[in-house]
Amino acid sequence: MKKRILVFRFSALGDVAMTVPVLWSVLDKYPDHEILFVSRPFATDLMAPLPGVSFFPVDLKQKHKGFSGLFRLYRELKSKGPWDAVVDLHSVLRTHVLTSLFAISGTKVVKIDKGRKEKKKLTRKENKVFKPLLTTVERYRQTFEKAGFPFQLQEFPGHNLYGKKLPDPTISPWGDLGGGSNIIGIAPFAKHHWKMWPEEKMEELLRLLDEKGATVILFGGPGEEQKKLERWASGSKNRRTFAGKLSMADELALMTQLDVMISMDSANMHLAGLAGIRVVSIWGATHPFAGFYGFGQAAGDAVQVELSCRPCSVFGNKPCHRGDFACMESITPAMVINRVFNS
Repeated sequence: MKKRILVFRFSALGDVAMTVPVLWSVLDKYPDHEILFVSRPFATDLMAPLPGVSFFPVDLKQKHKGFSGLFRLYRELKSKGPWDAVVDLHSVLRTHVLTSLFAISGTKVVKIDKGRKEKKKLTRKENKVFKPLLTTVERYRQTFEKAGFPFQLQEFPGHNLYGKKLPDPTISPWGDLGGGSNIIGIAPFAKHHWKMWPEEKMEELLRLLDEKGATVILFGGPGEEQKKLERWASGSKNRRTFAGKLSMADELALMTQLDVMISMDSANMHLAGLAGIRVVSIWGATHPFAGFYGFGQAAGDAVQVELSCRPCSVFGNKPCHRGDFACMESITPAMVINRVFNS
């Protein structure tokens, strides 16, 4: 029997990206079911290629702000029902309000177990419990299972779903990206400083890639990131950036043309994985053990140094308590180059 599932995950971009292979796998197992995915507007292009998934954008700054706004959102979503289940993949105050309203109305509700206690033990200064935790993708899968939809994760055909030609003729065509080999993406930014490699090391990496004749495409957002990337791109004929010029759909399409992406522990690590591209990721304050490693990415492609203080944070938002940022300072450009070219 056809069933309809309402799913919440409002942010952040990387966490929303990790829902994509899960939604794909759910509908691979239950092709007659329907999913309405509720998130911020930035997720529109991520969900658009998924058959069986509809998208509902929330406006948490105006229309859906505060309790009255959430109640308005609840009524809008309820009117699109009935729903066989509400699946909360975010589990924050806003979604708790929404799921409580749906539960009162008699709709089945399930919430993700984020493993907060285990993550606290992994990141504390003293007496760490240093072991790999469940991945976020697996936590998502288990939440659907609790809702009555068991399934196994399937290989995600992201290259085929997102790999389209750029529609804007003002953007350089694919054939101008340097040929069919050694097209390397670099995404040097992250939301928090403690997840970013020092700038001078990134500049040295760019010089080493120039020596190898690689075409480098620099990824980042508009504003200050765009200005820095344009400065770096101007330093070599082998470097390009389209930062601030592409929609997310076009950026994903561009990623499908890469041979490898070099990224921080950031949203671009997850987006490149969705695009079907190998990712070499650089890890500092955070650690893959916390469960946020890119779906389907090889464990050996995480470049990191093991220190007794790592990880000191789940999200990379806490200042280095040692004061020397050793987790990132100890990673050399040569280590990254060796990982890229010795897969």
